[in-house]
Amino acid sequence: MEIDRTGLADFLRHRRAALQPEDVGLPRGQRRRTGGLRREEVAVLCHMSTDYYARLERARGPQPSEQMIASIAQGLHLNIQERDHLFRLAGHAPPARGGETEQHIAPGLLRILDRLDDTPAEIVTELGETLRQTSMGVALTGDLTGYRGPARSLGYRWFTDPVTRARYAADDHRYLSRVYASGLREVVARRGPRSRAARLAELLLNESEEFRALWDLHEVGVLPTSGKRFVHPEVGLLDLECQTLLDPYQSHLLLVYTAVPGSETHEKLQLLSVISAPLH
Repeated sequence: MEIDRTGLADFLRHRRAALQPEDVGLPRGQRRRTGGLRREEVAVLCHMSTDYYARLERARGPQPSEQMIASIAQGLHLNIQERDHLFRLAGHAPPARGGETEQHIAPGLLRILDRLDDTPAEIVTELGETLRQTSMGVALTGDLTGYRGPARSLGYRWFTDPVTRARYAADDHRYLSRVYASGLREVVARRGPRSRAARLAELLLNESEEFRALWDLHEVGVLPTSGKRFVHPEVGLLDLECQTLLDPYQSHLLLVYTAVPGSETHEKLQLLSVISAPLH
């Protein structure tokens, strides 16, 4: 496919003009003359330089890579049809929709997440790969978006990384192991023997004796409880409730962690928000 530079530039300008700062979790600020987002704001959202983004809007520069187009689609909060259109304008075939390889987060989930900055929350795939976190989510569990390879999956890290387990109350470890083994077995059945889920199971069978023992039980339907007990290195035990919102089209989950108002955990979350706040 050949890049349509003019069509790409026009589409990017139109989508930028249609977004307001509050639509993407940015402060409006004062003296705003631009009707939509500024180019520098879009560049930050898309994790690229302002100069690079500006050249795309001016129909200049080299053909953007598929990775760059995916980042722009996410930064501009495009829906799946708009994302596919953007890929074609850039001269690339759109990624396969849905399933275990889908990394593009639906705009609706992003809009919700953008309004939860004072609450621990994250968007994860069906394999437990964290795609996006709120700042309080990072404060609670650390930055989970930087892992690569099979370690992106929480289930994989659970059986191979002691540091991951240390974030959860020890009394819950046995049940959580059953949850992750059961959940992975169900994803393997849904996605097939050549799927990424099947590859994760194969790796864990080779690397974890505990996983092998649980896998041999063939348990399915071991569901996570709504209560989550985290152990934070600075504030200690946090007894949280986890509310889940499912995007059935892209197999993504929005996990929101809350505490009972007035409880000890609620006070600890407030303390955590203070000690994790960036210094200005």
